[in-house]
Amino acid sequence: MSETRPPVTGIGLDCQNRCAHYSSALDIISIKMRCCGIYYACKDCHEALAGHPAEVWPPDEWDQPAVLCGACGKEITTAEYFACANECPGCHARFNPGCRNHYHFYFAKERDQAV
Repeated sequence: MSETRPPVTGIGLDCQNRCAHYSSALDIISIKMRCCGIYYACKDCHEALAGHPAEVWPPDEWDQPAVLCGACGKEITTAEYFACANECPGCHARFNPGCRNHYHFYFAKERDQAV
């Protein structure tokens, strides 16, 4: 039985979901935006295409699939993503460690309990 990957929305996507904004070899994750439940390649793609403000994932929802590996299509939870040491738990593709600088756009801090 073949599995289908969830669709990803973005600008200038390649086959591993890199976009016009982030296109290094390691920029292969997409985030399911909490506000709309759609995977976007990045926050900038969401801002340009969604027509509504982004919402961050609160810690009490970090057990839901919210990150997609562009190499193998595996969906992982936020908790799994934080614990994966920048490597897909499915295919071991490397993820960009610099993405941690953007976590606040997608994930609330434990103490913040966001939007």
